[in-house]
Amino acid sequence: MEMRVDFHTHIIPEKFPDFAAKYQNDRWPILQPTCSCGANIMVAGKVFREVTDQVWSPEKRILDMEKENVDVQVLSPIPVTFSYWAPIEEAEIMARFQNDFIAETVAQHPTKFIGLGTVPLQNVESALREVDRCVHKLGLKGIEIGTNINGKNLDDESLTDFFAMCEKWNVPIFVHPWETLGRDRLTKHNLMYTVGMPSETALAAASLILGGVIEKFPGLKICISHGGGSLPYILPRLDHGWNVWPHLQLTEQPPSFYAKKFFYDSIVNNPVNIKFLVEKFGADQVIMGSDYPFLLRETPPGKIIDDTLSLTADERRAMLGENALRFLNIPVSQPI
Repeated sequence: MEMRVDFHTHIIPEKFPDFAAKYQNDRWPILQPTCSCGANIMVAGKVFREVTDQVWSPEKRILDMEKENVDVQVLSPIPVTFSYWAPIEEAEIMARFQNDFIAETVAQHPTKFIGLGTVPLQNVESALREVDRCVHKLGLKGIEIGTNINGKNLDDESLTDFFAMCEKWNVPIFVHPWETLGRDRLTKHNLMYTVGMPSETALAAASLILGGVIEKFPGLKICISHGGGSLPYILPRLDHGWNVWPHLQLTEQPPSFYAKKFFYDSIVNNPVNIKFLVEKFGADQVIMGSDYPFLLRETPPGKIIDDTLSLTADERRAMLGENALRFLNIPVSQPI
C-alpha cells in the first residue's frame, strides 16, 4: 500500500512568544496577527513573511492533507526561528519552546504528524543537550539545522562533536538554508528565495563533503533540502577542482562519491530535475517534500514525482513515502 509522506513542511505556534520585547532585541522574529486566519512574521519591524493559519493549525493542515492525498506530514520549525545569533540562554529557551510545541502537536495527532526539532548550534554543548531531549524524551525523529552557524560553514571544527553524537545516537539531520550568502545582493526580485537559497544549500553540502565530515562520520544521515539546491548541477565542477588542486584532496574520494550519501528532498519544480536526481544519486535517496504551507510550495505534494514518467512503480512508492520513513528510522511496515 502506497503511503505519501510530505517530509518538508514547516510549523510555528500561534501563541509565539514575543522575545523581541522580552529581551529588548528586535532581531527576534515575532508573529503579528493580521486576521483570524493569518499573520505576518516580523523581524526588526519589517514583514519577513506573510503566513496563513495553515502554518499553526493542525486541523487546517489535516484538512489540506486529506484534500491533497497526503497521509503524513513531517513538521519542522521555520528557519528564521533558528536564532543562532542570540545569547545561548535565550536561544535554548526558544528551541525548547518550539520543540515542545511540535512534540505536543505530534502527540495530539500521532497518525498524521512526525516531528523534527531545532537546537541552538551556536553552542554545541547546549545543542547536544537539546538533541538528547528532543529524541530521547520528546520522541522527535530528527533535527533540522541551518546551512551555516553565524557565517561558519558546517565543516567548522566547532561542530565536530555535534556530528559525532548525532552519528552515535543515529539522529537524522535535515539541512535547510537560512541567512543566505550574498544577502546584500539578493534584495530585489525575491532572489533570496530563488537564487540565494539554492546557492547557500550547495555551499553547505559542499562544505560537509570537502571538509571531510561525511567521510569522518559515515553513519550520519543527512537530507539536503530543495533537491540539494545547485549542488547536483555543480558536482562535476567540484570534482574537477578536487582533481586539479591537490590541496583540496582532504578526502579519499572526489566530492561526487560523498554526495551519493546524502538524501535529497524533491522540491525541484520540474520532472526533468527529478529524473536528474535519480540518475545521479538513485531513487532511494530522494524524499518527497512540498514546503507546505508557503507560497513556493508544491501543490499537490508529490506532483512532480507523479509526473516523472520514467520512474518505476517501486521507485515512485519509495520516493513518495518509504524513503522518508527509512531516513527517519521508522519501520515502513508500521510507520507511526
